Amino acid sequence: MRRDFVGVRDGYPRLRRWGEAWVTRINELFTLNDQRLVVLSDPEAFQEKDGGLRDAVEAMAKQRDRELEDPDLREPARKALESLRNHWEGCTLFVEHPEIPMDNNESERRLRDPAVGRKNYYGSGSVWSGALTAICFTIFQTLLKNGIDPKKWFFAYFQACAENGGRSPENLDEFMPWNLSEQQKDAWRCPEPFT
Repeated sequence: MRRDFVGVRDGYPRLRRWGEAWVTRINELFTLNDQRLVVLSDPEAFQEKDGGLRDAVEAMAKQRDRELEDPDLREPARKALESLRNHWEGCTLFVEHPEIPMDNNESERRLRDPAVGRKNYYGSGSVWSGALTAICFTIFQTLLKNGIDPKKWFFAYFQACAENGGRSPENLDEFMPWNLSEQQKDAWRCPEPFT
């Protein structure tokens, strides 16, 4: 949503100050949330920081609604505020669930490689290969997110398939990153931390 306000600020000279005010409000939420997350393990300090964040979120919603009531609000600003109102529930999930990031930057970074790859090999060419590609990318990212080297993991998985007569192993749960033994994690760990 922040991009919408940056777009208004940078794209409409008459709305530059208006857009900058909204970008500043949003940046303030990021700061308040970061401060809250730093003290997550201290219930008393967390409660104080959490209250400040909630007050700022409530103030932003009130400001949005006040501005939307203005019949003279310019169309680009109205469009940005209506979008914010329409997506408010999703945009504020982080308030009740501190484990959810405020932005989707990590998701976008993780989607970049598959998107670039798709452009380079001109799609999958068939429905089954598209499905296989989606499954593989999901497995790759799950492994990387858990610090497991996909090449080592796939080698071990295919070895288990070969030992099972060319079929999937009986218990696939044994290959889930969260079920791996410490010995398996050490053997299959990425050579350097994945970021």
